[in-house]
Amino acid sequence: MSTVHAAPPRWRRGEGLKALLWMSPWLVGFAVFFAYPLAATVYFSFYRYDLFTLEFIGLDNYRYFLVDDRAWASIKNTLWLVVLMVPAQVLFGLGVAWLLTRLKSGVGFFRTVFYLPSLIPVVAGTVSFVFLLNPSGPLNQFIELFGIAAPDWFGDKDWSKPGLTMLAMWGIGNTMMIFLAALLDVPKHLYEAAAIDGAGAWRQFRSITLPTISPVLMFSTVTGVIYALQYFTQAMIASRVAAGVTDSPGSSFVPGYPELSTLTLAQWLFHVGFRDFSMGYACVLALLLFAFSTVFTLILLRRFRAFDEGGDR
Repeated sequence: MSTVHAAPPRWRRGEGLKALLWMSPWLVGFAVFFAYPLAATVYFSFYRYDLFTLEFIGLDNYRYFLVDDRAWASIKNTLWLVVLMVPAQVLFGLGVAWLLTRLKSGVGFFRTVFYLPSLIPVVAGTVSFVFLLNPSGPLNQFIELFGIAAPDWFGDKDWSKPGLTMLAMWGIGNTMMIFLAALLDVPKHLYEAAAIDGAGAWRQFRSITLPTISPVLMFSTVTGVIYALQYFTQAMIASRVAAGVTDSPGSSFVPGYPELSTLTLAQWLFHVGFRDFSMGYACVLALLLFAFSTVFTLILLRRFRAFDEGGDR
């Protein structure tokens, strides 16, 4: 009967050091770009810090957050974008990609047309879109041809977020291309077998297409949620253009026009930290943004895992 001898401690130490050596680039990156910034953010959240003076104030920054109306408005708007804008963008990108796979001719032309908006610089695209949707713009003139009162998209608090959603759907080029590649990669014989069994188009899409492209769907949804939580440039530019405000020296413009309806958490964090120089309170908002990103990502990963394992659980 043979016996198993324990490995020499020196050999184990050598293997451990070798593993640490191979992992060192990741460990250094994790420590420098994640662990240290996160710890510093938590530390400064207990201080009044304006880049020059540092004063310990305990939980005052957290107490102020509870009564900060603009912070709560920004959270409400950000959650609106996550819950409504992201699904609209993902579903629209998937729908356009699916239609392109069904075209018999002109695929290259339509693919280019839908992809081009994503190549336009964000600022230029946002400014153009705001002018396109202004009260006397071409879209409103078209709507009024049918006797419908056209909305003031970026001048009315009830229509500003739908306007931003339309802007996001207009720039779905990258999402559309990812879905198009995934749809074209679905094995054709699966559709043929399903058709022989009598499955209709909807049944094929639900039972074959969605499970096959679920990793791409998960990627697009998770990255879309993270992007929406950090939504900044489009909302900032749209509110400034709609309000007719330029970023001139001495400007005291507070983002969110009209009536804080376009104020996102990322905008308010930037304004508090780099306009008011209230870095301690900005750290509280940054921690909140990090918590939202973590929670939403974990929920989505769990839901997609449940879908892959057992369908609609």
